Amino acid sequence: MIDSNHVRNLCEEALAPFNGFLIDVKVDEHNNIDVLADTDQGITIEELKRISRHVEGQLDRDENDFKLTVGSPGLSKPLSVFRQYVKNQGREVKVKTKSGEKHVGEMTVIDDSTIELKWKTREPKPVGKGKVTVEKSIRIALEDIAETKIKISI
Repeated sequence: MIDSNHVRNLCEEALAPFNGFLIDVKVDEHNNIDVLADTDQGITIEELKRISRHVEGQLDRDENDFKLTVGSPGLSKPLSVFRQYVKNQGREVKVKTKSGEKHVGEMTVIDDSTIELKWKTREPKPVGKGKVTVEKSIRIALEDIAETKIKISI
């Protein structure tokens, strides 16, 4: 069976020249290898091909037959590595916490341990009838996040 750490190292070697980052590497018991990678500007088909060629060129098919798939995460996939959070700063996201709370807002601040979301909402006026638009924000610890997805607006 092919070692996933070896594949991970090969992918990181291939990503280094264009400052890419690895999101995930999975190798199953049938040597089906799935690689997800990205860059801060979005990864191109040519860069994905470069990763695929590099990994394929370093693995011996005579020793272990394998199937290799190299791709990028789609918008529907949750963010899973810190660098994805940094890349998507300023975008609207949906965050579900481990305690089950759900928040939607613009991811305005990202640091080593938290993210901040900001959003506008309509609330009753403190005095009189009607509503007023107020800006709200919340800081969420990265360790408390169960899932973060980019909110797709049409």
